[in-house]
Amino acid sequence: MAQKVAVFRKEHFNAAHRLHNPEWSDEKNENVFGKCNNPNFHGHNYELIVQVTGEVDPETGYVLDMKVLSSILKESVLDRFDHKNLNLDVEEFKSLNPSAENIAIVIYSILRPKIDSGLDLKVRLYETERNFVEYPVD
Repeated sequence: MAQKVAVFRKEHFNAAHRLHNPEWSDEKNENVFGKCNNPNFHGHNYELIVQVTGEVDPETGYVLDMKVLSSILKESVLDRFDHKNLNLDVEEFKSLNPSAENIAIVIYSILRPKIDSGLDLKVRLYETERNFVEYPVD
């Protein structure tokens, strides 16, 4: 029986956002989102950890060449999100609230088609040192 191994790549990006539901009143947005509803936006230093799990290739000894994963992350996520206003600059968030949960789901949806479907993929996103999300969950 082949053994599965998980490999991880950690990246970092800085981005601004505003949590806001246009269907709600300003008062309700303020009550639900607090400081995160600042009309002038606010920023985070996000830490992104991407986990890829699969069988080790007997020819290379890799689950996935980490140079390849690094390039995918740079081109697909970092170049797109780093030093951006997520609400204004990233198409997916023009109509989707850029909460940490939604950012993780969007990153996963961007990465999933670029990584072999035989490999499992998981995204962990730290919005702060103490607050993080993971998608998908088992």
